[in-house]
Amino acid sequence: MSVYDQLQALNITLPPVAIPAAAYVPFVQTGNLVFLSGHIAKQDGKVWTGQLGKTMQTAEGAQAARAVAIDLLGTLHAAVGDLNKVKRIVKVMSLVNSSPDYTEHHLVTNGCSELIGQVFGDKGAHARSAFGVAQLPLGACVEIELIAELN
Repeated sequence: MSVYDQLQALNITLPPVAIPAAAYVPFVQTGNLVFLSGHIAKQDGKVWTGQLGKTMQTAEGAQAARAVAIDLLGTLHAAVGDLNKVKRIVKVMSLVNSSPDYTEHHLVTNGCSELIGQVFGDKGAHARSAFGVAQLPLGACVEIELIAELN
């Protein structure tokens, strides 16, 4: 099954690349690696704000991370032209806006990782880091970046 068949089966439509909010580009390719800039969570086209452990619970944070994964896939598609060219998702780095005592960053990030696994199968198995941070741009609850290897 192609990546696009899998996306269709999951009822996912890829969004266009978001316009950067500062002085950076959405992606950079060097050799056979594509580095995607951090994408913040959005809900209904607006920044998904909140702080895990204070105004949001883990399940909602995981939904936000899943939404970020969809945006990342839209950017990756724009970067490479065909998601079937992806040899492997190499690395995901997740930043979770969280209270000082919140400890489930990894479970929030699973919202992204699990979707990538569903879309890419074995090619989606990736290395990962998940961090708790005091704040993110525009009050976003989650920001995630991604590195992919191409065939």
